Parts: sequence; structure tokens; C-alpha cells
Amino acid sequence: MQAKTERPRRILVVDDNLDTAQSLVFLLGEMGHTAEFALDGRSALRAARRTRPEIVFLDLGLPDIDGFAVARQLRREPALEGARIVAVTGREWDEGRSREAGCDEHLVKPLNITQLESLLEPSRK
Repeated sequence: MQAKTERPRRILVVDDNLDTAQSLVFLLGEMGHTAEFALDGRSALRAARRTRPEIVFLDLGLPDIDGFAVARQLRREPALEGARIVAVTGREWDEGRSREAGCDEHLVKPLNITQLESLLEPSRK
């Protein structure tokens, strides 16, 4: 793993799998970022309004409000205008739908460290 970042990011991880969410938050913390997680769509919206993340890693298959609806709602929040929303899902074929919903990137699980590091580079939003 690379050394701690020179530009820490505020990150929200949204995934209904607790182990997945906690693992990604831990990894991001080890990389020097500030990260927290939400396990469903409603919690994600509340957390995003409170923390104003720069990056949201968003699972599309959530139990209450799906990730597509969460992305659309996040895009309507003025305080989150510059946030980068990254769809993280097990389904490659949802990419068109995730982009239509407002996601900037579409990654298929499992994430690899190279993809993750690339998305967190200072030159990115």
C-alpha cells in the first residue's frame, strides 16, 4: 500500500454489507483519508448532508432506496455540487444507468487498490 496521502479526502462509503463498508473505510483511513459509512440510502443521504464528502463510493443495490435514486438525490444537493460519485456494484451492465443517475465512475466489485488509488489522486475532483 502507498504512503499516506498528501491531500486527505472526505469520503462516504455506502454499502449494505457491513464488512465491505467497514473494510473500505479502514483502508481509506490507512491511506490518510477521512471516511465513514452508511448501510442504506436514507442513512447515506443524511450522512452526505452532514459531512459533505468529496467522494462517495455508492453501492447500487441498497435495501431501501437504490443507489440510482441516491445518486440522483445527491446531485440535487447544492452543498454536494463538486462531489464525485463512484458507483460500486457487482453488475457491469448497470453502467449506463449509473451514469444517467449522476455517477461519475462505475466500478465492478471487487475493487482493486490501483483503481481506488487512481480515483483518490489529487488531480481528480
